[in-house]
Amino acid sequence: MVEQDELARYGYRQELSRQLRFRDLISYGLVYMVPIAPMAIFGSVYAGSGGMVALAYAIGVVALVFTAFSYAQMVRAFPMSGSVYNYAGRGISPPVGFLAGWVILLDYVLVPGLLYLVASVAMHAIVPAVPVWAWLLGFVAVNTVVNSVGIRMTAMVTRIMLIGELTVLAIFIAVASWALASGRGHFSWDAFYNSDTFTWSLVAGAVSIAVLSFLGFDGISMLAEEAKGGARQVGRAMAAVLALAGVLFIAQTWLAAMLVSNPSGLLTGGDPDGTAFYDAAQVAGGGWLATLCAVATAVAWGLPNSMVAQVATSRLLYAMARDRQLPRFLSKVSLRHNVPINATLLTGAVSLALGLYMAARADGITLLSSLINFGALCAFLVLHVSVVVHHLVRRRSGNLWAHLVMPAIGFVILAYVVVNANIAAQRLGLAWLALGAIVLAGLYLSGRRPVLSGLAPVQPQQRDLERV
Repeated sequence: MVEQDELARYGYRQELSRQLRFRDLISYGLVYMVPIAPMAIFGSVYAGSGGMVALAYAIGVVALVFTAFSYAQMVRAFPMSGSVYNYAGRGISPPVGFLAGWVILLDYVLVPGLLYLVASVAMHAIVPAVPVWAWLLGFVAVNTVVNSVGIRMTAMVTRIMLIGELTVLAIFIAVASWALASGRGHFSWDAFYNSDTFTWSLVAGAVSIAVLSFLGFDGISMLAEEAKGGARQVGRAMAAVLALAGVLFIAQTWLAAMLVSNPSGLLTGGDPDGTAFYDAAQVAGGGWLATLCAVATAVAWGLPNSMVAQVATSRLLYAMARDRQLPRFLSKVSLRHNVPINATLLTGAVSLALGLYMAARADGITLLSSLINFGALCAFLVLHVSVVVHHLVRRRSGNLWAHLVMPAIGFVILAYVVVNANIAAQRLGLAWLALGAIVLAGLYLSGRRPVLSGLAPVQPQQRDLERV
């Protein structure tokens, strides 16, 4: 098969099962991003953007369009699991790839823990009789079992969940639109631009929060070795998911912004309880709509979203372990289910431990969110550089638009967002990067410098990866 030949060129054997169609990739990406994700962080983005919440999401879409384009360029060049780790390692150099993988680990390893924690706290608030730790354990157990059975089972479950999320979103949009037409709330364009509060640094800071909702479109690249149609399908799916999610995010936040009952109070006091969106839903349709949105958000983050996040994390661990840059046992693939079983189980265990630990901290959710966003944005910056180095410098590409202008614009936008991000996230993120540099130095000193198989295309060969 053509897809198997793509891997063989770089010295790898097709071990994961290619079962995912284009619609499966779309479902995976949308579920990872969560069409109703803004409901959970609406208040924070609203306060951080001076009320221009829809503008924050619109800028986020524009910024990540360039990132999606760079992903499409690199996944075609290197059609394998590993995302930015592989693209930077092969497009620039293995040490840079290691550090890129290390940085994006901050995103991928922490994301499932954050999702489980947010969902568990929300479900505990709805059903107080069940403690947070019990919800955490239940969510992790269900998702780990489903992901261990195989990628086809994961795709089927997440598709069903996606239909439920879109149904809830459609209900909210319909009821909110009717409420505005009936005189509840106030029609306004302030969510897109308010001259009284607008500054670029303010909006950029809000975008650094809103970007949490967009994380996931890039996770599709982790499935390059499990997608039918190869790299081109992956690139198309990433672009489509980003566009669809962007429209849904902007629509729901704009409607909710027009239904906020106390805008000045939300701007000055923030949203410490995370209920701003549900309060707007209550204004639109009453308690039933607020409860429906709250439960849907909790279930979406706790099951389908964290399920696909666990898939992406396990594939990154698998890719780095396959190249001997993480412990080799993480590269083991289940012979029966064709999934990286050890990486999947480890991701579940880490997510559970992290969720339980952060649940005991008052700032656990905020801290995790900031670290995840910082790690993702830094990885995206490296991605843009990889496109320029690989295509323009090494391959002498004459396509300046695709291999210089587009990645350069994406880099500048994201760099501005990173500079205006949460200070604590910047410090902790840089500390994580420094730790990665120490680990990299240790690898060199021990004679295990990062080496990637087939940096230049090689003749097909077999790799003796252990299989369960």
